[in-house]
Amino acid sequence: MNKIVGSSAESLLQRMRVSLRECEETYRLLVTNVEDYALIPLDKEGRISSWNIGAERIVGYGSEEVIGRHFAVFYTEDDVAHGLPQRDLTAATADGTHESEGWRVRRDGSRFLARSILTALRTDDGSVRGYGQVLRDFSVREQLEERFRRVVEAAPSAMVMINAAGCIAMVNLQAERTFGYARSELLGQPVEILVPERFRKHHPGLRRHFFSEPLSRPMGAGRDLFALRKDGSEFAVEIGLNPIETEDGTMVLSAIVDISDRKIKEDRIQAALREKDVLLAEIHHRVKNNLQIVHSLLDLQSTRIDDPTVLEMMRETQNRIQSMALIHQTLYQSRDFSGVDFGHFLDNLAPILSASYGIDQNRIALSIDTVDVLLPLNVAIPCGLFVNELVTNSLKHAFPHDRCGEVRIRLEKDSADYVCLVISDDGIGIPETVDFENTTSLGLKLVTLLAQQVEGDLTVNRSNPTQFVLRFLLSSEHLKPGKYEAQHAEL
Repeated sequence: MNKIVGSSAESLLQRMRVSLRECEETYRLLVTNVEDYALIPLDKEGRISSWNIGAERIVGYGSEEVIGRHFAVFYTEDDVAHGLPQRDLTAATADGTHESEGWRVRRDGSRFLARSILTALRTDDGSVRGYGQVLRDFSVREQLEERFRRVVEAAPSAMVMINAAGCIAMVNLQAERTFGYARSELLGQPVEILVPERFRKHHPGLRRHFFSEPLSRPMGAGRDLFALRKDGSEFAVEIGLNPIETEDGTMVLSAIVDISDRKIKEDRIQAALREKDVLLAEIHHRVKNNLQIVHSLLDLQSTRIDDPTVLEMMRETQNRIQSMALIHQTLYQSRDFSGVDFGHFLDNLAPILSASYGIDQNRIALSIDTVDVLLPLNVAIPCGLFVNELVTNSLKHAFPHDRCGEVRIRLEKDSADYVCLVISDDGIGIPETVDFENTTSLGLKLVTLLAQQVEGDLTVNRSNPTQFVLRFLLSSEHLKPGKYEAQHAEL
C-alpha cells in the first residue's frame, strides 16, 4: 500500500515539474520575444540576468554584451554620479514598485527618453531576491507630441484643448489673439471662461455628453454659437470638436473660428435678398395688374363690336392675356420666384376657360392630372399659352351639336430630366385636311411656335383621342436669358 502511495506521489511531483518547466519555458519565450518593451530581470544587486528582443532593439546591446553588467550602464554619467540607479533600487525595495521618467543612454551613446517601472521581486519570507525592470522608449512619442504642438501652434484657427473635467490643458497663439487672454491666464481654467454667461448653465452637460460619445463633429450643428472675449464682448463662432487620446486620458481639441465678419456679410446678403424678393413680388403683381387692365380694356372694346368673327378674336386674345396674367399671379402668391407651380396654375386656368365659353360642366368635363413641377418663368409662359390655345380649340370645335365628352390636361415626368405636357379630348378629332405645317389658324401656328420656343418635341394624334404631346427638357439652362422675350416678340 505504501509503495502504491509513494509511486502516485512521485508521479504527481514529476507531472508538476514538467508543468512548471513548460510554464517557465512559455514565460521565457513570451518575455524574450516582446519587441516594444525592454523586459530586464535584475539580481538583488542590480546586475542584468536576462535580456529580450525589445531590450536589444531599444538600447542596442546584444545579450552577450550586457548580461552580468549593472543596469546603471543605461543611465547618463550625471545620473550615475548622483547615485540615481541606487536610489531607484531603494525606492522599489521600499514601495514594491517605482515608476520614473528620464533620459537613458543607448550602446551608441545616443540618449532616449524612457519610462521605467522597477519592481522588487521577493522570496516567500519577504526578502528581495531581485528586480524586474520594464523600460519603454518615449522618444518617438515626444517627437510626435512636439510635432503635434507645432501644428496646433501654427493653426490659423484658435485651438483650445480641454480635459474631461472641463479645464483648459492647451491653447495656441491664435487662441490668445482671438480671446484676448495670455496663455498663462487660460491654462488650468474651466473652459466656461470662454462661454457667454447665458450659455454657461447648459455647457457642462453638453461637454459631458460629448465625452460619453467622443466623435469628431461640429459643435451645435444648426445653431448660432457665440464665444466670450476677456473684455466681455461676444462674437459669433464655428467650433469643430475632435477627441484626442493622451496619457492623461481622452481630451477634446476645439478648433474655434471667429465668423463675425462673415455673419455681418450674410445678414447684409439676406437683407438684400429680402429686398429683391419684395421687388420681384411687386413686379409680378404690377405685371399681372397691367395685363388685367388690358384684358378689361379689350372687354370694354368688345361691347362695341358686332362682327362675330372679330368678337371671337377679341375673346381669344383676352384668354391669352388672362393666361399670362395668371402665371404672374401664381408667382406672386407663391413667393417662390425661382419657378411657377404649373399644376397650381392649371387648376386656376381651367375654370376661367370654361367660364369664358359658357361650358356646361355636365356636358364637357375638364380634368387635370399633374405632378409637382416648378417651371422657370420663361418656360411657364409659353406652356401656359400652349395649354390655353389647345383647350380653347377643344372647347370650341371638338364637341359640336351638344356632343358630350372630356378634355384632359396632364403634366407628367417621363424621366428625371424631361416633362410631358399632354392635352387631349375624345371629341370628333382633327380632319385630315388640316395641314399643321401650312395652317391658316393662328391658334395652331402659335402651338407650333410655342413648342419650338421651349425647344420641345411636339407629337399630334388627330383622333381617338385627339392628343397633343409636348415633351421638353426640365432645366433652367435650356432656355438662355432673354430668349423668351425675343421669341415672344416674334409671336
